[in-house]
Amino acid sequence: MKVKTILVSQPEPIIENSPYNQLIEKRKVAIDFRPFIHVEGVAAREVRKQKIDLSTFTAIILTSRNAVDHFFRLAEEMRYPIPNTLKYFCQSEAVAYYLQKYVVYRKRKVYVGTRTFTDLVEIMNKYKEEKYLLPCTDVLKPAVPTALDKLGVNWTKGVFYNTVISDLSDLRNVYYDILVFFSPSGIESLFHNFPDFKQNDTRIAVFGNSTVKAAEKAELRVDILAPTPTNPSMTKALDDYIAKANKR
Repeated sequence: MKVKTILVSQPEPIIENSPYNQLIEKRKVAIDFRPFIHVEGVAAREVRKQKIDLSTFTAIILTSRNAVDHFFRLAEEMRYPIPNTLKYFCQSEAVAYYLQKYVVYRKRKVYVGTRTFTDLVEIMNKYKEEKYLLPCTDVLKPAVPTALDKLGVNWTKGVFYNTVISDLSDLRNVYYDILVFFSPSGIESLFHNFPDFKQNDTRIAVFGNSTVKAAEKAELRVDILAPTPTNPSMTKALDDYIAKANKR
């Protein structure tokens, strides 16, 4: 079946010429964006209950923009003056760039991974003497603590924000040719909102092994997969699939 409509379970990209916009122009498809999950900040009193004293850490591990936002939010709420000596270990260039919203980049010690958490761990291996804080969500990928424990560094997990299922009730009678997911939480949100969901002719696109496993556990048929050697990004995977599907 041909592809005309796509729903991406994430916020719309803020950059003007995003790969999704290029896909819309190239393949003449309609793409909507709707977060299936969102985050809600944890109150300072809840962080204190986790026995976290921000002043005791020498380095912060930042894996996402949410981690950046909520670390600085809580630092302000807890009246913690962030020292210039604090080291920032960012999972990607995008996260490091976003860090500039809060600090003067050239005056801070910032270390940047290539893309994955494994890349960042390789950099952290050179700084094992640091005391690390990992601001994160209540839904943390198991691979992250496993990698940190294996590295043997002194680190503490801080739940600074929670992952919450979004209300999608207004989409109940809306049909899309492709649904795109990037996390197991997105799959969970789909069935939380629509427990009677039947895939039928809807194509399911997933990013990452953990999302594949969640889709299969939910008995969904995975039609589009990324990353792969030929399709390293979701937009490339969608482009490849649509090119074939719309030729029929």
